Amino acid sequence: MTKKDLSQLYWLNREIEEQQRRLAEFEALATNCASRITGLPHVRGVTDKLAAYTAEIADLRVIIDLNLRKCFYELNRLTRYINGIDDSQIRQILSLRYINGLSWQQVAFTIGGNTADSVKKAAYRFLEKN
Repeated sequence: MTKKDLSQLYWLNREIEEQQRRLAEFEALATNCASRITGLPHVRGVTDKLAAYTAEIADLRVIIDLNLRKCFYELNRLTRYINGIDDSQIRQILSLRYINGLSWQQVAFTIGGNTADSVKKAAYRFLEKN
């Protein structure tokens, strides 16, 4: 498995966070759009913004759900791979980094007695060999 393969969970999580942020924006726009009732007659050519936002919200919810499913699949795949490693320290390093999403500095601190550079090099050496 490569660093890119291991990093997929991280990038999926970032993608989901961005989509959830966009969803919150559309929900806020839809709420604001629904509360603006002026009593003026509708002018030809004006689109129904609420309907557009509602459609976008529904699409985003489906996409987020799909990405969450991908995320669970990726988490299971990474867990199986990491649990199959014989070296306990490497298992712990890879788990903290690629499953928990910690920085190399946080991984080193959690393991104790190591620097960020040393745990990073140990992980990369292992990945190059396997």
